[in-house]
Amino acid sequence: METSDVKLHHWCAMVHQPLAQWLSLNRGDLVSRSVERAGYVEQRVGSPCGKRLYDMDYINNTQTEPKNSTNFSMFTHQVLPVLYAIICACAFILNGIAAWIFFRVPSSSALVVYLKNMVVADVLMLFTYPWRVVSDLGYGGLELKLIVCRYTAVLFYLSMYTGITFMSLISLERYFKIVRSTSGVSSFLQRVPVAKALTLLTWGVMMFLMLPNAILTNQPMPEVFSCMALKSILGRRWHEISAHFIVGIFWVAFLLMAFCYTSITCHVYRSYRRVQRDSNEARRRSNRSIFSLLAVFVFCFVPYHVCRVPYTLSQRHKDGISNHNRFMLFQIKEATLFLTALNVCLDPVIYFFMCKTFRESLLQKMSSVNRRPSIGLSISNL
Repeated sequence: METSDVKLHHWCAMVHQPLAQWLSLNRGDLVSRSVERAGYVEQRVGSPCGKRLYDMDYINNTQTEPKNSTNFSMFTHQVLPVLYAIICACAFILNGIAAWIFFRVPSSSALVVYLKNMVVADVLMLFTYPWRVVSDLGYGGLELKLIVCRYTAVLFYLSMYTGITFMSLISLERYFKIVRSTSGVSSFLQRVPVAKALTLLTWGVMMFLMLPNAILTNQPMPEVFSCMALKSILGRRWHEISAHFIVGIFWVAFLLMAFCYTSITCHVYRSYRRVQRDSNEARRRSNRSIFSLLAVFVFCFVPYHVCRVPYTLSQRHKDGISNHNRFMLFQIKEATLFLTALNVCLDPVIYFFMCKTFRESLLQKMSSVNRRPSIGLSISNL
């Protein structure tokens, strides 16, 4: 058995290179594709030894072969693109409705200003999903991968962290309006011009941090494709600095939101106890608006940022971590990154619970749509 395996090993090695060259010229039923992901190379060849060639290449880069490596490859290259396509379709409908309602509503409060900018960030983030889906499915070639690395990936992270910042600004605005309503800071933050200035500042800071990542991705196409290889030396340094900075923004936003909403909950509970009245319904509405935003924030963003710490260390200290562990961390990072992408489907829930104007406008539109068929039916019966 071992002799036959060795012979098959040598035979596959001899035919692999000319077969791969032939496949690059004749793309029929056989497909040859090489993708560099997290320090490993996956090669799929439509031949009897295609799977074995993949295993050999993986073993050459790792000390041991993971039993579920094929399943993980299927997860990142087949399952995740389908999931991204599904949330893209759902988010397109939900955010289309949200944008249609919000931009008919006047910016009469700081909360509405922040929520409108969250819609803009979600729409920009949503725009990047189709590019990722097509690229991950293996279409578009290296040119599409270059577009994803240089433009759409940068836009994805810019939109994500801009939305996170707006969430923290909403929590701060709610805190001063409810808990510190008599302070001068509260009246200052409630002003619409101040809210608009803070949103412009947020967009400006995020663009300053993220756009150089697109500009400095300007190197010639490498033999083995990777986004980092496309960056100049300055681009890699800027990527590291901006990554640390935006991760810091996330954790500051997380702590700020935890403090603000804990204080709001305690304040609301004490005020209802003080007036000694039945406040179950009011308390329930307050809890819904608070915990809807917190739940979305924790579910979508915390897992990714917890995972990002060991993943970043694995990229920085490659000598101390095996390729197998880097491979596993990459898969976990991609799974948690999908949760951040799911945020664009869940943000409309925040709009519904936090913004009374949005909720009333949506319910009014839905009731008017439901009345139209009955009106038409009554007219036809005349």
